[in-house]
Amino acid sequence: MSRWTRRNLLRGTLRGSAVAVSLPFLDLFLDGNGEALANGLPLPTRFGTWFWGCGVNTSRWFPSKLGAGYDLKDELRPIAPWQDKVTVFSNFNCVLDGRPNLVHWSGVMATLSGAAPLKGGVNGGTSELPTIDCLVADYMGQSTRFRSLELACTGQSGVSYSMRAGSTVNPSEVDPVQLYRRLFGPGFQDPNKAEFSPDPAVMLRKSVLSSVKDDRDELMRTAGAADRQRLEQYFTSVRQVEQQLEHMLEKPAPAEACQLAKEPGAMALGPTWDVATRTHDVMAQLLVMALACNQTRVFNIALSNAGSNLRKPGDPVSFHELTHEEPVDEKLGYQPRATFFIERSMETFASLLKHMDGIREGSGTLLDNSLILATSESNFAKIHSVDNLPILVAGRGGGRWKSGQHISGNGDPSSRVGLTIQQVIGMPVNAWGQGAMEVTRPITEVMA
Repeated sequence: MSRWTRRNLLRGTLRGSAVAVSLPFLDLFLDGNGEALANGLPLPTRFGTWFWGCGVNTSRWFPSKLGAGYDLKDELRPIAPWQDKVTVFSNFNCVLDGRPNLVHWSGVMATLSGAAPLKGGVNGGTSELPTIDCLVADYMGQSTRFRSLELACTGQSGVSYSMRAGSTVNPSEVDPVQLYRRLFGPGFQDPNKAEFSPDPAVMLRKSVLSSVKDDRDELMRTAGAADRQRLEQYFTSVRQVEQQLEHMLEKPAPAEACQLAKEPGAMALGPTWDVATRTHDVMAQLLVMALACNQTRVFNIALSNAGSNLRKPGDPVSFHELTHEEPVDEKLGYQPRATFFIERSMETFASLLKHMDGIREGSGTLLDNSLILATSESNFAKIHSVDNLPILVAGRGGGRWKSGQHISGNGDPSSRVGLTIQQVIGMPVNAWGQGAMEVTRPITEVMA
C-alpha cells in the first residue's frame, strides 16, 4: 500500500524552517477501482485575448470590402475611432474534419488552441492543446510579476478560455477590488521609484520547490504514468511561480506611463448587463495600468461565458436563450432583442481599445504596442455555426503588424490567425495546431 495520500505534503527545510508543498489530486490516492524603455530595452509587446459569447449576425458584422479602408457594418461600428488599428478576419473556419460540433465550445477552442476539441459544450469542456495565451506567456511572460492575468465580467471565476490543456482552466479574477489588491497591494513595486527593497517574505518563498527535492523524487518514482504527467505539469507551474518570485526580488525597469491606480469601491457582481459592463470597465482600467507598469504582458478577458448568460435588468431571459427562442424579424432580418447584446458587446470591446489607446508609450500608445485577439465561439448562434468565425485583432504589435485591414481566409482554419500572431511576436513557430486545424502558412498580408 502506498504511503502517499491526499493529505500528504512534500516536506523539506528552507533556511532552517520546515516547509511543505501540497499536491494535486492523483490516481495513486484512489483505490484499485478508480521602442525603448528608460533602460535602453525595446518597448515590450503585449498580447491579450478578448471573448464574447453567442456570435454575430453575419450580414451586420462582417465588412463587404476587403483590404484597407473596409466598410463598417452596424454591429462593428463602435470600433470606428480605432478602425485603422483593428484587423477584421472573415471566412476563417473551425474545421471539424469528422469531430463533433460541440455547441458553444468547438469554435473558440479551434481559434485559441489550434485544435477542434473532443469534449465540451455550453458549460465548458476540454482543450487538446494549450491555448495561445499560455504559449505566448511561456515565451514572454517570465520577466514580469504575473505571467498572465485572466479576468471575467459576470462574477464566475470558472469563466475562462485560457487552458493549459485537458480540462485545466486558468481561473479568472472577477472582483475589481480583489484584482486591485493583487496588482497594486503590498507586493507592488513602483518601477519609477529610485529606492527598491525586496520583500523578505518573497525571499523565503522562492526556493520552496528545491527544499522538498527528496520527497518530490520519491513521489515521482512511486507514481504511475498518468500521475507522473500530472505531477510534471504541476511542478512546472510551481517552478513558474518561483521564477515570478525571483523577478520580484529584482528592481523593476522604469515605466514612463506607470501610475499607481486608485482602489475601486465594492461593486455588485453578476451577469446583468449593466453590472457586467461596469465590472469590465473598472477591471479594464486596472489591467491597462498593470500593463503600463509592466506587471504583466499577457491577459485574457471574458465578457461572458460562451453560452452567454448576460441579460437586461429585470429580464429573466438571457442572451443565449434569445438567440434560440427569439424569431428573426422578417422586416429587419435579424433578432432585435438578441442583437442588442451583440452591438453592446462591440461597444464594450471598443471601450478597452479606448483605455489602451489613451496610454502614451514612446511615439505611440499601449494599443500600438499590443496585439489583442478578439473572438466568439460561433458565427450565428441560433444554428451554432462554426464557419466564418468572427475574429478581430486590435493593435500594431509594436509596428510589426499591418493593421486596419479586412482579410478573407477563403475557408482556411482559424488557427492561421494564431500562427501569424505567434510569428509576429517573434516566437520560433513554423506550424501550429492539430489535425485538420494544423497550419503552416501565416497571413502575410498583416506581417510588416
